Amino acid sequence: MKEDINQWDLIIESENSLFDLKLDEVWHYRDLLGLLVKRDFVAFYKQTILGPVWFFVQPLFTMVMYIFVFGKLAGLSTDNIPGPLFYLTGITAWTYFAECLTKTATVFRDNANIFGKVYFPRLIIPLSIVVSNLVRFGVQLLLLLIAMVYFAINGGGFTPSLYILLFPVLLVLMAIQGLGLGMIISAMTTKYRDLALLLTFGIQLMMYATTVVYPLSSLHGKMHTLVALNPMTYVIEGMRKGLLGKGSFDGWGLLYITVCSLICLLLGLFVFNKVEKTFVDTV
Repeated sequence: MKEDINQWDLIIESENSLFDLKLDEVWHYRDLLGLLVKRDFVAFYKQTILGPVWFFVQPLFTMVMYIFVFGKLAGLSTDNIPGPLFYLTGITAWTYFAECLTKTATVFRDNANIFGKVYFPRLIIPLSIVVSNLVRFGVQLLLLLIAMVYFAINGGGFTPSLYILLFPVLLVLMAIQGLGLGMIISAMTTKYRDLALLLTFGIQLMMYATTVVYPLSSLHGKMHTLVALNPMTYVIEGMRKGLLGKGSFDGWGLLYITVCSLICLLLGLFVFNKVEKTFVDTV
């Protein structure tokens, strides 16, 4: 029987549905995902003296600064939680979200050369950013756990709650938020590169609209409402509630951040799928 020469292993088409995520192709290219994660990790610390030790140094110095500025000088509440634990929890969560958001937001600009030369599912790049940042998050989480053990041995001041079982869920929702918002902004940075600089500045301001350096319970009135509208607020409050036993978090908070995260992800995927077809012409 004559072999059909029209049977191809891979067919690349320019016309496809905006909601076609090609997840089967993403799975087929999972080895590439692993290589990109390894590349990001090695490239960032290759020419540094301390290397991965920066994973510990950065949150430690940030924590000390927050204790001095917001704890000692400003006198902000830590919800009766030891200051180092309170700030480390916020720093660890916020750093992961901010890194996912800022790096995904410039994914088209930073990888234009690769995108223009070889085909692979473009969603691989944003996913590699989320996964590679998980390594950093895991190391900083280890630092937080060491600090928790230290304070538990020396008098405690905190008691973990059953909400700790939701920690993996909160981590996934946090990653989804960073990924979704990053993909939405990435569509705009292909035409307006100034947005990347604005985002770097804006993400720092956004941190103060999240409960990184103060608890939600310390706010009242309109300020409480505004900060509570930020989905990342309930992620951080939920992590503190689970790990440290204090935080303004309940079932409604979980429902709210779940809905917001899924909306961000769906919008991000829609925009990313649309822009990836024509971004080479504008980058």
